Amino acid sequence: MPPPVKRRPTGHHHGDLRNALEKAALELVAEKGPHGFSLNEASRRAGVSVAAPYKHFADREALLAALAVTGYREQRELYSAAVSGFDDPADQLAAFAAAYVRFAAERPALFDVTFYAGLDKSRHPELAEAGDLLLATLLPLAVSVAPDEAAAFDLLLRISSAAHGLAVFLRQGLFGIEPDALDETAERAARTARAIIAGVE
Repeated sequence: MPPPVKRRPTGHHHGDLRNALEKAALELVAEKGPHGFSLNEASRRAGVSVAAPYKHFADREALLAALAVTGYREQRELYSAAVSGFDDPADQLAAFAAAYVRFAAERPALFDVTFYAGLDKSRHPELAEAGDLLLATLLPLAVSVAPDEAAAFDLLLRISSAAHGLAVFLRQGLFGIEPDALDETAERAARTARAIIAGVE
């Protein structure tokens, strides 16, 4: 009977390789932005061969797309938890706006991948699906305070845009760097959301 074949250990199980690459890529995004690194750099950071990523990702954009899907999922979970503490739709939308700012501040690399990577959704339909799931979580709240679905979508867009701008200003240090800056900006986003809702005819 021939001796068993010894396989060279890679240091990663099949599932761990994907996770290790995504973790490494997220670290690189935090350091260099979503366009500032290569797949080879992610491989080296993960401690694997430069050929290893191609078992899971066709190219760097595919790796970024996987991270963006994670970003959408984490946002959906965060926003769902934030709005669950309220019954009034206006309070729920205000809580969503505050949570948006917190996501941008606390998960900046995922935020940047989701919004600044410039990913082609026609190549990655999973992104559109993840975005649709997120919209489906939030749109019913806006429908509750708007006259029709088109107005609800517009309302949600305006609240999101205001929260996005405040989140970017916060990250740029325009609101200071004190420990209270995040809480104050989140509350500012909530107040802004309520003001936008109050203006809905």
